[in-house]
Amino acid sequence: MYDPDARDNNYNPYQENRYFYPPARNTRPPRRSRTPWVWILLILAIMLFGAGWAAGHVTAAPIQTGALQGGTNQTVPTLTGNNISTVRVAVIAKVRPAVVLITVATQQGTALGSGVIIDKRGYIVTNNHVINGARTIQVTLFNGANVTGQLAGADPTDDLAVVKFTPPSANITAATLGDSSKLQVGEDVLAIGNPLGITQTVTNGIVSALGRSVSEGQGGATIPGAIQTDAPINPGNSGGALVDLQGNVIGIPTLTAIDPEFNAPANGVGFAIPSNRVRLIAPQIIATGTVAHTGRAALNISVEPVDPNLAQMNNLVTTSGVLITAVQPGGAAAKAGLQAGDVIVQVDNTPVIDTQTLSDALLNKDPGSTVAIHIDRGNQQLTINVTLGELQAG
Repeated sequence: MYDPDARDNNYNPYQENRYFYPPARNTRPPRRSRTPWVWILLILAIMLFGAGWAAGHVTAAPIQTGALQGGTNQTVPTLTGNNISTVRVAVIAKVRPAVVLITVATQQGTALGSGVIIDKRGYIVTNNHVINGARTIQVTLFNGANVTGQLAGADPTDDLAVVKFTPPSANITAATLGDSSKLQVGEDVLAIGNPLGITQTVTNGIVSALGRSVSEGQGGATIPGAIQTDAPINPGNSGGALVDLQGNVIGIPTLTAIDPEFNAPANGVGFAIPSNRVRLIAPQIIATGTVAHTGRAALNISVEPVDPNLAQMNNLVTTSGVLITAVQPGGAAAKAGLQAGDVIVQVDNTPVIDTQTLSDALLNKDPGSTVAIHIDRGNQQLTINVTLGELQAG
């Protein structure tokens, strides 16, 4: 049985950028050139990212309520025709102290990722896949200090999580979340994180595209409206900062596209969760430890993709689309009159051939909006208007 509100895809064209590294040895290795080891570690990381992570437990942190207490008073010069270098240096100086290294211990070993302090009370936003399965969380601050992190809450649907730590001082730097809806293709951006565990690394590029919908593969999150960038994003960058030249965090680097020919990360094709998504999710986690409002549309049904075998078994008149196998009582579909056994073949003007295209058709819709669902019900072809519900975080 499939959930139509989350993309299901056996082939995963993207790679999450959490970085597993091998345990330290007790013996000292011979002195050698370090360059080959970098490639070996990178290949090892690529191999390990395909595997799932066993579940663990991290004690939930005490929850504090209120709006984000972020931002810094440090200013960035206005960009002109000849001061791009000065602006970049100022942006890095402003944001980099808010970017942390996250080290987690899991059943499979130790993994590294990045995070961004977004609240001066000690709240860090990162990717859910960075802390997924963590038994312990260690946060390394910009000044090298190590502090214990606790999971405040997570939203696997968006691949976001919030980690809480106790600030060692009152003047910690918290980043400012920008307005990702104002981004334009071609705009300069910087990615700040810890690729391969090399801390506080900065890469630069541009916004390559906007509004991408990318999936982390079967069982993973589907990110709507993702920012595509050619700023290099490598294993360990996950959960870090994608920053504009005003010094605002406009995205959380999360995925790298995989070249299917070589089964290796594609150069210059990375994706980030938009900051406006973080602005919606993170304050809910900080306030309650959970996400009550995802802002994502849902039909509140379970479906299976239709293929010739399923069509024959269920005596269907079509061999593509999605078969509704269950309707949530009181949900959007139930209120509109959709029934188990109906086959969805189109949403508005978008043909539906499988669960992936149904998910795509819903990703850019808002809860409360009305869509025309075209179905086959037995030998009848019907169009039913559905007021969409809201997807529950999970």
